Amino acid sequence: MRHFFLWTLVLCSSLGFAQTPAKYTISGYINEKGSRENLPGATVYVPKLKVGAASNSYGFYSITLPADTIEVLISYVGYKAQAFKIQLNKNIQLDIEMQSNSLLEEVEITAKSEESISEDVQMSKIDLPVEQIKSLPALLGEKDVLKAIQLLPGVQKGSEGSSGIYVRGGGPDQNLIILDDATVYNASHLFGFFSLFNGDALKSVELTKGGFPSRYGGRLSSVIDMQMKDGNKEKIKADVGIGLISSRLTLEGPLKKNKASFLISGRRTYIDFLARPLIKKYSEGVIAGYYFYDLNAKLNYNINYRNKIYLSGYFGKDKFYLRDDQSDATYTQKTEAGLQWGNATATLRWNHLFTDKLFSNISLICSDYKLGVKFKETDDFGSFDLKYNSGIRDYSVKGDLDFFPSANHKIKTGLVATFHHFTPNAVVYKESSEPASSKKTVIDATEAAIYVEDDYKITQKWRINAGIRLTNFNVRKKSYINPEPRLSVRYAINKTLSVKASYATMNQYLHLLSNSGYSLPTDLWVPATDRVKPQQSKQVALGLAKDLKIKEMDFLVSLEGYYKSSKNVIGYKEGASFINIDDINPYTTRKYTYEDAVTSGKAESYGAEFFLQKKAGKFTGWVGYTLSWTWLTFDELNFGKRFPARYDRRHDISVVGIYKLSKKISFSAVWVYGTGNAITLPLSTYQLKDHSSQYSQTIVSQQALSHGYPVTYNDNPIVNDYGERNSFRMASYHRLDVAVQFHKIRKKYERIFELGLYNAYNRKNPFFYTTQVDRKTNETKLIQISLFPIIPSISWTWKF
Repeated sequence: MRHFFLWTLVLCSSLGFAQTPAKYTISGYINEKGSRENLPGATVYVPKLKVGAASNSYGFYSITLPADTIEVLISYVGYKAQAFKIQLNKNIQLDIEMQSNSLLEEVEITAKSEESISEDVQMSKIDLPVEQIKSLPALLGEKDVLKAIQLLPGVQKGSEGSSGIYVRGGGPDQNLIILDDATVYNASHLFGFFSLFNGDALKSVELTKGGFPSRYGGRLSSVIDMQMKDGNKEKIKADVGIGLISSRLTLEGPLKKNKASFLISGRRTYIDFLARPLIKKYSEGVIAGYYFYDLNAKLNYNINYRNKIYLSGYFGKDKFYLRDDQSDATYTQKTEAGLQWGNATATLRWNHLFTDKLFSNISLICSDYKLGVKFKETDDFGSFDLKYNSGIRDYSVKGDLDFFPSANHKIKTGLVATFHHFTPNAVVYKESSEPASSKKTVIDATEAAIYVEDDYKITQKWRINAGIRLTNFNVRKKSYINPEPRLSVRYAINKTLSVKASYATMNQYLHLLSNSGYSLPTDLWVPATDRVKPQQSKQVALGLAKDLKIKEMDFLVSLEGYYKSSKNVIGYKEGASFINIDDINPYTTRKYTYEDAVTSGKAESYGAEFFLQKKAGKFTGWVGYTLSWTWLTFDELNFGKRFPARYDRRHDISVVGIYKLSKKISFSAVWVYGTGNAITLPLSTYQLKDHSSQYSQTIVSQQALSHGYPVTYNDNPIVNDYGERNSFRMASYHRLDVAVQFHKIRKKYERIFELGLYNAYNRKNPFFYTTQVDRKTNETKLIQISLFPIIPSISWTWKF
């Protein structure tokens, strides 16, 4: 019997069934030296085994390897790579501090720098270094994250100067914008010309346009995931910036050295102070102004190695005000008007490390967006007072688990539940001595999702990220349950070239009602209901990814083609708007809701994108090109025929370059080109004289059903003939921006002085078109209105 067991053991060994070699785990946190700021996305690579791992959103990594003597390389863009020789015979906790290259003399790094684009299974994703964003020239010197994202392939800008983004044919509401786990609903300041994200407070910015991992959901087109800095854990630091229209201040430092830290970053414009003397001089009795501010704050505390707590928040507001007093001895007339909107978010997060292979995060999140309009007029005949409010508030709980079973295998799973509180309309108005009248619409809804995703490197050539997300939405006794399968596949042709493919289904249960096609504060967020179905999209993408080395310079190159179909995309019916929502329709004597104002249809987007990027070295930047088509089809619009979306652009090009001449001087330039937007213009205007005819009555009835009030002149309806929707193309858009930065570095501080030119060759780009009748020829002419000529900017920044 003893010989039998012995021969069995020998046979099993020869067949490969011997005991598996011992494996051990190396894990820890990767931080920035000098601040102990966590570094997400840093690469841990073992050349001998050709395996690697990346740190998660909180800087944690874990890699399990066979027992051996190995070399481990740690790298992160903009930081000095490090190498460690390790005798792996037990589980090892290895925390890494990485030193920024900006603090060093020029260093030649011959080791593998980071996980390459050809190795990563994720496609349609771009990471933008925040320091690169802050080096770009900008309108009036205001560094803007969303405008930097507009320069990437597959992303179209809304209009001249706007920070609105349209990704692969989707509208502005189809972008999930996340700041420290909190959803931001309106990301615009100054009616869309600036975004609310202050680059001084941000640590990382990541855009995903397709092949969405299962952990993301709720939108159809893109995910913009931003993380705030944690705050310096070793010393107090300050950044002060002064520009033409705003100033900013950032403070960070330790509350308890190496244990707890804080960050507070604020910005405010002073347009109102600059404009007030001019208004007073040229408009007697008028006081008017506009300003915006934002505030980012964050606290974090390392309880111990296995537990960390973060508390972060954003608070911002835009406010326009007007007071006009035209009273005199014989007549009294006073007018007050105002418009304000703002966002507030708060996130409490708890990181817990169960084992060296299992990492968890639990978040409690609140997000609040509000819009308010007021108008009050008083004269000798009476008074009128109107207040209008709208908004959305979310309360969410979210839990995520990261599991690292082996060096080639990573599993993420989690769940999220959100309570939505919608207020599409809240109106209070009072006229003279009449009692105040008010109306308010409130809609509550719950949204939940559970997901799992598996990133698995099957062989050196094949790698997949497969997952599924199950979503549920409940509103007004209506429940939607939808599965969302996701799959990304990478096949390595060789060490530097790979083919990638992805498929993703997305559902969106929130709609943005917009008349303009731009993201304005008057746009309304409303939920899907039993009458308005949720939006759904299916997207497939196929591409090539190449790591390119030319004369010791590293480039990332990608070429992607995509096709996306969407259904239940909504738009206002002809003539409808948010103004009349909740009115009693005089023709039907029933309440007119947003569900009556909208119609749903389909969208189809397809195209190709090219991207060439250089992230490190004296010269950095990228070139992006997009060839795309976007079509919309609504049964109730454009006679049921498909038409191009407003943001459909055939060609879109961006060229971005940043050159560091020396430690003291750097140059940057941006050139963009885009096919003109598709818009609708009236072909003719006529008046229906015979008000009593059947045709006339039909027109009035259609307008009454669409928005309650027919347009008339002398009691006769006015009709515009627009022809087919979006059948006219605006002129092409192109622009060159340049900037130069002068750095003065001292032992205790650094000063940056920047000069910039927006629209350097003074291109008259179209903002909108209008018509004007020539009095001499009686011909109607098309007039192009341009917004921004060449605009210089100047700014100072001090870092202490």
